[in-house]
Amino acid sequence: MNREEIKKILPHREPMLLVDEVELVDGKSHGKCHIRGDEYFLQGHFPGNPVVPGVIQCEMLAQSACVLLAQGASEGATPLFTSLDKVKFRGQVKPGDTLETECEITRQRGSFYFAKGTGRVNGKVCISAEFSFALVRAE
Repeated sequence: MNREEIKKILPHREPMLLVDEVELVDGKSHGKCHIRGDEYFLQGHFPGNPVVPGVIQCEMLAQSACVLLAQGASEGATPLFTSLDKVKFRGQVKPGDTLETECEITRQRGSFYFAKGTGRVNGKVCISAEFSFALVRAE
């Protein structure tokens, strides 16, 4: 899926749509987030040594995972983080890098979804996490 196809599933829009491509394979999402260097979150993080903030990397994983709800579960609902657990940062993500994500939903309980994911740059793990989110309908 390209960005336009992803927008049909996720409610996120620029500048917060962070996933550029996603492929669904065997119940897992494989996403790509291309870091150009002009993103808003790099402007002050850090001058002269830009590094993608960890919270942005967590959001990239979550967006990749939420694409797995393409079967209509998310229609009319917004996925909101409810937890982050066992988050580990093992490498930096910098301009020119492509963060490749692999995520899967591990279980569901009502409108709550539990997932895990990993992000790599050039095959090296930069982030791993377990997280959950709830699908919340607009009032």
